[in-house]
Amino acid sequence: MKRTINIWANTDWTVVFLYALMVIMGWLNIYSVAYNEQHSSIFDFSQRYGRQLVWILFAFTLAFLTMLMEWRFFLFFSYLFYVLAILSLILVLLVGTRIHGSKSWFSLGSLAIQPAEFAKVAVALTLARYLSAYNIKIRSFKTIATSLSLMIVPAVLVLLQPDTGSAMVFLSFFIVLFREGLPISFLLLGFLAILLFILSLFVEQWILFAGLMGIALLTLWWVSGKFRFFLVSLLILSVTVAGVVLANHLLHLGLSLTVIFGLALLIPSPVFAYYLFRYRFRQGLFIYLMLGGLMAYSYSADVVMHQVLSEHQQRRIKILLGIESDPFGYGYNINQSKIAIGSGGFWGKGYLQGTQTKFHFVPEQSTDFIFCTVGEEWGFVGSAVIILLYLFLLIRIIIMAERQRSSFTRMYGYGVFSVLFLHFFINIGMTIGLVPVIGIPLPFFSYGGSSLWAFTLLLFIFIRLDASRLELL
Repeated sequence: MKRTINIWANTDWTVVFLYALMVIMGWLNIYSVAYNEQHSSIFDFSQRYGRQLVWILFAFTLAFLTMLMEWRFFLFFSYLFYVLAILSLILVLLVGTRIHGSKSWFSLGSLAIQPAEFAKVAVALTLARYLSAYNIKIRSFKTIATSLSLMIVPAVLVLLQPDTGSAMVFLSFFIVLFREGLPISFLLLGFLAILLFILSLFVEQWILFAGLMGIALLTLWWVSGKFRFFLVSLLILSVTVAGVVLANHLLHLGLSLTVIFGLALLIPSPVFAYYLFRYRFRQGLFIYLMLGGLMAYSYSADVVMHQVLSEHQQRRIKILLGIESDPFGYGYNINQSKIAIGSGGFWGKGYLQGTQTKFHFVPEQSTDFIFCTVGEEWGFVGSAVIILLYLFLLIRIIIMAERQRSSFTRMYGYGVFSVLFLHFFINIGMTIGLVPVIGIPLPFFSYGGSSLWAFTLLLFIFIRLDASRLELL
């Protein structure tokens, strides 16, 4: 049995109002950034604020058309959307246009489309479709591996463009997995991974390896409660390290201390496996495997930092962590951003009165650094209002997700929350120096058609699904 539902009566108009309010406020800020006395009309389509108005009108049309769609359309065609998204990410690597160093765009005359933005919508739908399927167990290896693949494949393709910021956004879908029951230990591993990455920038690799071995040995002792396991493991590792060092010296192999410690763990692995298996100490085997995995990750993090990331990305991370100081070079953007926000004071300088804005001290101020304009012209009060609006929207999305009868809609709602939250946190965080400058837009505020249309589609698909929440399935 199916009830006919009036979708307009069941539409969450609070979220629609917040969306429209943010889009209009973003447009006014873009006007302030790009204001030109010779083109003072806000409807001048030769200027950025004029073009943004056109994209806003298209976004509103897209939102309306999305609301008219049958909700099952998004469920049934979610896998097709994912395939099309992957194909578009591959195609943009082959024939895309390079803008600001990234081959991320399809150029259609004066319009540039960024497929990575729309791929986020496809992943949110596909992940929700997969996890809501019959007989899916979130804690099974197959489910976790498949979910990770759905996120990592587009992330890797985007990273190849290269667009590190957009690639990171796909990892935000872990929030969906945690909501559906993924063990908290995975979250702890994530924090440990971040900590190891940071330590690899400050500490020599071999010292980090030695420290991990020491922690693993102490953990072995603590878990087993037997000093014998600790002593035997320490003896095996010490003998192996000494043997590798001696062979390195006698045979003139030229091995680094990092490689020596790596071999010291790898060579005696059969001995460890036999010893721990004989005494049926499975926790010990797990600790050993974890040690190997952490050492491999630490080494790969060092390789990614120094061989995969571009020079400007490396410098920005080091500046953020205080390893380097370069206020007139790679640290210029964030330095000027903080000056602009700080100069606004409590009440701000007033609309169209921002000096940092008018004299273009902050690059990309209408896109990645749009929040600087808010801080300078509207001050602390205006900045707090914008942040509260985003928090209200995010909380409302969670409330909407939790009231769903359909697990597909609930999971998609958390996918929407994940993407918007990460964009909000990173964009504002990088303007005030809390996270590295990786270049992702502030939802509904930043200049650009692709991001606005993608965020609109992402949000209004959820609003449409929520409007049918009372329909008997």
